[in-house]
Amino acid sequence: MESIIEEEGAPSPPNAPTVAMDAKLMVATDRGEVNKLKDLVSKEDVMAMVVVTATSKKPSKDDQPPAGCINPLLLASARVGSWKALNFLLDREDAKKPPMMTPTQEFLQLLAGRIAVPADSDVEKGVDHEPAVPAEGAPLLKGVTPDGDTALHVVAGSGDDGDDFSKYAGIICDRDRDKDILFAKNNMGDTPLHSAVRAGSSKMVSHLIALAGRDSKLKLLRMENKRHETALHEAVRIEDGRILKVKDRRRPSLDAVPATDEDSKSPPEEKNLVKLLMDADPELANHPAQGISPLYLAILLEKDTTAVTLYEKSGGNLSYSGPDGQNALHVAVLRATNTVMIEELLEWNKSLITQGDKNGSMPLHFASSRHHNHLGFSCPPWVRKFWRTRISNIVAKVFEANPAALYQADNSGLFPIHIAASVGMRSTIEYFLEKFPSSAALRNAKGRTFLHVAIEKRKWKIVFFVCQTSFVEWILNMQDKDGNTALHLAIKRRNLMMCSALLGNKKVHLNLSNVKGYTPLDLSRSNLPRGMFYTMISESQIHEALQLFGAKHSGLRCDHIEEKYTRPLNQKEKKKHSDLIKDTTQMFIVGAVLIATVAFGANFAIPGGYKADDHLNGGTPTLAGRYIFDAFMMANTLAFVCSTVATLGLVLSGTSMVDLFIRQVNFAASVFLLSSSVTSMTVAFALATYMVLAPVARSTAIAIFIISPIAVLYRNLEKIYKWGLLARAGFVRKGPILATQYLAMAVINLILWELWPVIVTFAWAGFARIHHG
Repeated sequence: MESIIEEEGAPSPPNAPTVAMDAKLMVATDRGEVNKLKDLVSKEDVMAMVVVTATSKKPSKDDQPPAGCINPLLLASARVGSWKALNFLLDREDAKKPPMMTPTQEFLQLLAGRIAVPADSDVEKGVDHEPAVPAEGAPLLKGVTPDGDTALHVVAGSGDDGDDFSKYAGIICDRDRDKDILFAKNNMGDTPLHSAVRAGSSKMVSHLIALAGRDSKLKLLRMENKRHETALHEAVRIEDGRILKVKDRRRPSLDAVPATDEDSKSPPEEKNLVKLLMDADPELANHPAQGISPLYLAILLEKDTTAVTLYEKSGGNLSYSGPDGQNALHVAVLRATNTVMIEELLEWNKSLITQGDKNGSMPLHFASSRHHNHLGFSCPPWVRKFWRTRISNIVAKVFEANPAALYQADNSGLFPIHIAASVGMRSTIEYFLEKFPSSAALRNAKGRTFLHVAIEKRKWKIVFFVCQTSFVEWILNMQDKDGNTALHLAIKRRNLMMCSALLGNKKVHLNLSNVKGYTPLDLSRSNLPRGMFYTMISESQIHEALQLFGAKHSGLRCDHIEEKYTRPLNQKEKKKHSDLIKDTTQMFIVGAVLIATVAFGANFAIPGGYKADDHLNGGTPTLAGRYIFDAFMMANTLAFVCSTVATLGLVLSGTSMVDLFIRQVNFAASVFLLSSSVTSMTVAFALATYMVLAPVARSTAIAIFIISPIAVLYRNLEKIYKWGLLARAGFVRKGPILATQYLAMAVINLILWELWPVIVTFAWAGFARIHHG
């Protein structure tokens, strides 16, 4: 056996007894030689001192763990809390044996009580594991995981309250005389106590505190991680603290009345880590000195009973601080579903109501920012009413604690009434105005009232409320630092709904000028797009309404106004409009061709079919001569002709070599004809269906005939909706008689413009019926 080397006089192992004989060192380099080596060893004299080292190929650097990395076997034992496996590894270290990186059969058997060994594993097969040579590094317990956890972090965070885990932690701490490992931090700054609390292991938490001893207990409890949080913060996070109810408010102490299954889901006493930590250090809720306090965190997470526990266990000596200068009351008014927690905080510390955060926001600012818009449009009305009432109660409670806060602005110059307007909370504004009507005139840093803010944030419900409430109408014409009234801002926002609300109140002045000298009509005229545009856009409707209601331009001559707003397009604007027409044409031409194709085919697939050739006038339509048939043929013809002409016009309008003005004219005409072809095709469909079904299913035929016009109605739905918005303003500004006349003329024009194919169709059918033959 050439690879087996025997050396005389080799030193004996450190722990071997002294024997008066020569020691032999035998080395094997592969598995086969190890087996041969075992045979030789069995033949040696039992009194001989033999050291056997089995090695395979020397591991490469890639196979070796990084220096300072935790031993994987130590990590495995910590995860399952096997203190016997830990002692096995520590004994090897004490014996100065090389650290074991691959488990042996003996090591796995120590874990067997916790981890089942697979039936086909090398251990079950009796195969010995060859220990790998580890990287040289720190002692066994000094290794850490990639995230910086020591073995004590791992066993503490394993989430088991068994005795084995506690004993495991005790062994680790006993090995470290200075107990530095008890205060060690991982990459996030967490100590083993943080890990134990996060895992919810109350027994481990108590054990770690006991291991720290009386002198170091407070140091361990008050240690902060990189987020400046103690273990108490983790306890607050995992605590199941319910929201306080009204009946809880009447209790002298929550612990004095046993909780029922209905109103309490708090964990058993042995699992209440908040109480455990607070009993160990009643002043723990005062840490950290700055930042998020445990009380703030509890209220932020809506754990009211946990907050009460913190207060009671600390005897009222606790921190109320939060991030960015906030206190617990700031977050309470945002998170609370009722006023109970707010009442508790005000009872504990009345000064909270007068404290502002770094932005100067008082608790009343926070309460004013609450809204129910997060419920969504599908939420039932009664749910919205319920939350609106809840929010109003919270606002009222905070306001009553410090009414002066209504007149205190934050660093941005916003008062609580401005905050309420920005989120659209009408009920909050109504409450403020009921208590102090003069608060309506409060201005922010831009000189704007809450009405200006509501318009800026597009909260149209607030605008309607002001316009329809007599005691607050006096702010309608108030101007900001730029001289803009509420109407100026609504026009700038291009919001037809808000403009219609303002125009519907006669106290709104139409001709006030801002600092730049612009009246509302000037602003509306400047908002109109240059060149061609869709006539039903809000800007166009607002401008037409102002003109109809008698609004005037600023003090300019009429010819100067025309020069100001009707200058010709420059080359860049012409290019933009040319591209716009071209893009729009490509979409419209598809619809025009489709309608022409359908109309062409319908002309040869006539309802009722054709007469047989052996009959009189064979090959002619069976239903020819009827009133409905003549109407159908005319409607189908109009659909074909209008769509065909529209197609030709769209081809011209999409051609770049044609003059821009000619393209605009052709495009406008094509859009009108395309709209008419849709109307004609709808009429033709309804008539054809009626002819076929009327003799056998008259009710169905009538129903289809009535439903078919929906296509035409939908095309004009936007126009009808916007007319409806401005109708009330018209009745207020022009009076019922003139307003009715204008509305009647508009309806007549709409009928003639949109329904002329219907008129022509039935007029021709009547004429043909009279002059038939």
